[in-house]
Order: sequence, then structure tokens, then C-alpha cells
Amino acid sequence: MYIVTAEEMYDMDHGAIHDIGIDGRMLMENAGRAMADRIETRIGKTDRIRILAGSGSNGGYGFVIARTLLNKGYEAVVVQVVPNEKVTGDALLHKNLFIRCGGNVRVTRQPSEIEVILKEADVIIDAILGIGTKGMLREPLDEIVPIMNELAAYIISADIPSGLPADEGMEDFQAVQADETVVAEYPKMSVFLESTSAYYGEWSAVSIGLPKHMPANQVQRRIWMPEDFQATMPERKCNAHKGNHGRGLVIGGSAEMPGSIAMTSNAALRTGAGLMTVATPKNVIPVVASHCMEATYLTLEDTGGFLNGQTAIPFDHFDATVLGMGMGRHEEAGELTEQAVETQCPLIVDADGLHHLKPLLERLKDRSGPVVLTPHPGEMAMLLDTSVPELLKTPFAYTKMFAEKYQVYVVLKGMSTIITTPEGMQTVSTAGNQGLAKGGSGDVLSGIMLAMIMQPQTVSDALCNACFVHGKAAELLTEESHSAYDLMASDVIRGITDVYRTFLTLP
Repeated sequence: MYIVTAEEMYDMDHGAIHDIGIDGRMLMENAGRAMADRIETRIGKTDRIRILAGSGSNGGYGFVIARTLLNKGYEAVVVQVVPNEKVTGDALLHKNLFIRCGGNVRVTRQPSEIEVILKEADVIIDAILGIGTKGMLREPLDEIVPIMNELAAYIISADIPSGLPADEGMEDFQAVQADETVVAEYPKMSVFLESTSAYYGEWSAVSIGLPKHMPANQVQRRIWMPEDFQATMPERKCNAHKGNHGRGLVIGGSAEMPGSIAMTSNAALRTGAGLMTVATPKNVIPVVASHCMEATYLTLEDTGGFLNGQTAIPFDHFDATVLGMGMGRHEEAGELTEQAVETQCPLIVDADGLHHLKPLLERLKDRSGPVVLTPHPGEMAMLLDTSVPELLKTPFAYTKMFAEKYQVYVVLKGMSTIITTPEGMQTVSTAGNQGLAKGGSGDVLSGIMLAMIMQPQTVSDALCNACFVHGKAAELLTEESHSAYDLMASDVIRGITDVYRTFLTLP
């Protein structure tokens, strides 16, 4: 499923109408009917439904939704919040169809009148403003929207909550707080932004009849779906041996933080890595080995229990390396990061390793082996020399710029994790829940990524599949045996099994 900007959506609509010849009235009818079908699963025959309609496409959706529900026996009244002369073109045609079918349209822009009408509603359908909205609402919508948000009625928005920007980068706005949003064809970028996602409530997308080939050459963003995981996850051959599934190296740990690399190595093995070696200080090995008996170990020199760069690591013996977990930020540990950057072994850098990597970023451009960075927003802001709020305002643009500049893969972790390739292609993983907001979750994800990039799939698919497995493990565990409160990172490792058994056909 693609993720689009407002401009990209307009271009696809325009292309469908003018290049392919699909009548705009047909697209509006398709959208409104599909939205009505989805809305019908949320309402009952006795519900009093009030549709707030504006002008333009969203107003047209509202009239089609109202007519569809009316014809199915629902009490659907339209409140038109713009003057009659503002409703033109396709929207006017569908307004007239609704009226001829016996529909009731009440035209008013008075907030006090609208409040009285809405107080009698069980369900409010928001079809006022569309994806072109920018900035703060003007009167009378600046009074109508707060009234809507304060009522107890269930609010369903058509395509986008009115007043909400479709794109990233918008700070000042006032919007409907929907309980649910039915998106036309493709979700917009604001679905996945920290500052705007909550306004959508639950969201789902419905097809409006756009040709499926249209976004392929225009849009560089998409969502990783269960069917993508199933289509790209490599099968295990019956005659395979451990060497076929990758020899991985984990570098990190310290006397104060031994658990991080234990979780990383365990997660890699549980995900399917063939062989694992953990490189860590001598006094850390017994702790890690007690939790990960299947790994082998490489003793690294340390200073006061923290890694230093005096040990030469044979990177060319391994198929991929992950470093940074529990490493610490002291200068000596940074020498290990520099040593790893100088090799061509596929490299994943996480946690403290990202701080050591910052002065080495320019060197990454000359590497032939892929580099994967896995920052949370604070670490990404550090790499960019910006603030977390500034990053979160435009995360798609920032990560795309960074990945293309340094020719790296960036996995920006969050509620909606954004995976960006060196070519600027971006994929969002929505798998996961608040149970992952625990120390150690990132260490587990790094181990899953390590195992995945050693399997026969592209690096991009491997990273997307890793995020999917990590997130779905948390979801399945909280559905079956845990809650978001008690879920721990070590539980997620055990949950990897459930993901494979649920989503893959296993031998």
C-alpha cells in the first residue's frame, strides 16, 4: 500500500480523469459508496447520523455517503456548512441526487445551530475539508470543529479529518478529532506522524477505482504489509546447513550493560541466523553465555570493563556485523566503530555505536558493503544536529536526505518506523504496540535485523521483514499472554516463533 502526499494524490486523480478517461463523478461515487460500506460496519439502524458536508471532493463524498446510507434505511441528514453557491461541479450533482432520493440537506454556517443539530446525533460523519487544507481554520469552522470534538457522538472522517494537513512539516493547524477515518485509496503522510496520527483515530483505506499502476512511477513511500512479508521471506531448503543461514558478529557489551548483547545474539539466533559470535570483554562473556549457550565468543580488550579498540577483529570471517549495544560512549570504544567502518562487511550500527559513527559519516560513502543505522528520534536528531521536535515534524524528508547523502539505510524507530534506502525509497512498518516501549527492545530488533540481512533477500526487504517480525511478536504476545505493561524485550524474542507460525507456511 502506497503512502502519498496531497500533490501526489491530486496528480493521480487528474491522471485518471484526463489521461485514462475515468469520469470524476464516477470516482466520487466509487469513493462515497466504498466509504459508506465501511461506515455501515460501525453503525446500527437506530443510530441518528449527521453528515457535515463542505464543498469540493470531500463534500461530494459526504453527499454520496448520505444517499447510500439513506437508501439502505438509515436516518442520514446532511448539514451543509458552506453556502449553496460554493457547492459546484461533481459535488453539486451528488447533492441533487441525494435530495431527489428524499434526502434532507440543512444549510447553515451558524455554530450555535450546528451544535443543536449535532447534539441529537449518535454518529457524525465529517466530510467538510479535504487534503488541501493548510494552516488554522477560518470562521465559522474554527468554532464548529471544537464543538464536534466536545460531543459524545462517534466521529468518522471521510478521507482525512477536516483541518488536518495531509503532508509533513505543518505545525499550526486545528482539526477534527476522529474516532475513525476511512481513507480514499491511499493513506496520506500525516497518518504516520507523531503530531497528527492520533487525529485519525482508527484508519482504514478503501479503493475508489484508481488504476493500480498509477503510483508506481510517482510515489517512493509504501507500507509493509503481511502479504509483503509472506512474499519476500526466503524459504528454508530441506538440505540447508548452518553455513547457509549466515555467520553473524555482535560487538558490544560492558560490565555495566551485559544484557544488551545477550538479547541481540539470542534474537538473531531465534530469527534464523546460522552461527553467532559475540565480541565483548572477557568478564562479560560468562553473563552472556548463561543466556545464550548457542553462540561462540571473541574476547575483546577492555579498559575498566569498557571496550577499547586494541583488538583486531577478523570482520572478513563474518557475513554481517552489528555493533553498539551496551558499548558505552567513551572514546576508546569508538575505535572499534572506526575499525568496522574500514571493512566492507555488511554493518548495522545501533545505540552507542551511532554516537561513535557521527564523525565517520563521510567515510560511509566509499563503502561497498551496506551500512544500516537504527536510531530512535533522539539519536537521529543527534546525527542531524537538529532537535527532536524539528525531526519529528518532517521525518520522511530528514531521513531521505540523510540516507541519500551518506548512502546508508536508515531505520528510524517509532510508532511508525520509517525504513529508508540509499536511493531514497521509503517503507513504513506499522507493526508493534506500546509494549515495545521498554529498555532492550532496540537490542532485540538489531538482532532480528542481523539475521535477516544474512538471508537471501534484498537489504531493504530484510529490514522491512525484521521490523515486521519485531512488531508482530509484540502484538501477538499482548493478544495471547501478555499486556503492554508487563511485556519485556526478552518476551519478544520468544514471540518470534509465533510470528513465523502465524504468517508463514512452515515445513
